[in-house]
Amino acid sequence: MSKKKITVQVMGSGILQDDVLMVGDKLLKQLKLQAGYPVQLAFGSFRQEMTTISVPRYDGIRLGSGTASSMGIPSDCTLRMQYSPRNKTLRLGPLISVLISRDYPEQNDKPFGKITQFCRELSSACGKQGAFVYFFTPDHISGNPDRVEGWVFSNGWKKATLPAPDVVNNRLTSRKLENKPSVQYFMKEVKSRYGAYVFNEKFLDKHEVFDALKGSSILRRYLPESHLLDSFAIFKRMCGLYNQVFVKPVRGSLGKGIIRINKNADGSFTMLTTTTGSPLKQNYPNATKMFGGLSGKMRSTSYQIQQGLTLIHHNARPVDFRALVQKNGNGAWSVTSIVARIAGGSHFVSNLARGGTLSTVKDAVAKTTLSATAKANAHSKLKTAALRIAAGIDHAIPAHFGELGIDLAIDTSGRVWLIEVNSKPSKNDNTPLGDVKIRPSVLKMLEYSCHLTGF
Repeated sequence: MSKKKITVQVMGSGILQDDVLMVGDKLLKQLKLQAGYPVQLAFGSFRQEMTTISVPRYDGIRLGSGTASSMGIPSDCTLRMQYSPRNKTLRLGPLISVLISRDYPEQNDKPFGKITQFCRELSSACGKQGAFVYFFTPDHISGNPDRVEGWVFSNGWKKATLPAPDVVNNRLTSRKLENKPSVQYFMKEVKSRYGAYVFNEKFLDKHEVFDALKGSSILRRYLPESHLLDSFAIFKRMCGLYNQVFVKPVRGSLGKGIIRINKNADGSFTMLTTTTGSPLKQNYPNATKMFGGLSGKMRSTSYQIQQGLTLIHHNARPVDFRALVQKNGNGAWSVTSIVARIAGGSHFVSNLARGGTLSTVKDAVAKTTLSATAKANAHSKLKTAALRIAAGIDHAIPAHFGELGIDLAIDTSGRVWLIEVNSKPSKNDNTPLGDVKIRPSVLKMLEYSCHLTGF
């Protein structure tokens, strides 16, 4: 099977029939094709039999406007190409799609809100690397998975109707949207009908991750003791074992609703709950009373109870770390970035949505009580832990993931711990958005998509 990157030109209406494909003579020779012979043109789910015509002194292909319209591509775009002599198929692509939660058509400059810059960067990277990308929401999904209305960037953001893609990057940030029957049907059908790849196809909840990883002796060293909070017996045991525990919504995000419980010297307890402002503080004389205070919340929300850790602090503020781990062009997990997150103000969580700030690992650990050796080894130990945990997720959880946000912590002895794993890592939290520069995380996603599709 041969591969090449080519320019695709679109000929005006009436100039070229829609079942004719003009191919540069050099390209015909490279592909060992003879002019006049039929080939199957493929682009995502699009298929059409075409008759080839040779074009002297030209190294690309030319399509009729009707064919290009069915494919959803503009003129002069650069695409990768594969030709399979066995089934006489000329395949263009990869056709990549990104499923996002919502769009804002009335905002011409920011049709995707906070992730518009990410979408623009990915479009630019695809244009340079010979791929094509479109963005769509659950509202764009119809009963026919073969055609999708989506957004493309071509001298500005435009709506277009395109074939089902080769790859779907599921960037939905709402479980409610992800579980819609239309979304689940679409993802199932594009995989079974067209062989499409869907990655980051589901959310991960905290209990699922810890339960899946604890079977590995290598990974257990990173796991604080953690249980589904489903009884007073578990609650009482954990509060008796540890001077500090955390109670977290199993399906929470952005630090919402996290509870920190401290056991005081007199046997009483202090409970702090994250809010949009300063944490809410409540005192309880014993574990029984405190559990009673939690019972109302437990009726509507599932919680995980977790061993508290003695974390390192930077200027008296707790520090944790976010590792962005992505599969690369070889399909292997690699660490794209690790940043430190320093809790803000009176908060005990470091999420940026709760006032946290970002720092490099080196700067964050510099003002801690870690030993000089532990400081020097911090980045390496975090990287090793992130890669092991990502591999563990792949092995233990039956779903396809291409990128993970792995939250880690370091305690005062220098030991690395897992806090949680996010299967929909933010595209606007961790990196300042520039006007031109394409982030490594965007390029890595494109490389993995090309790897999946064989382009």
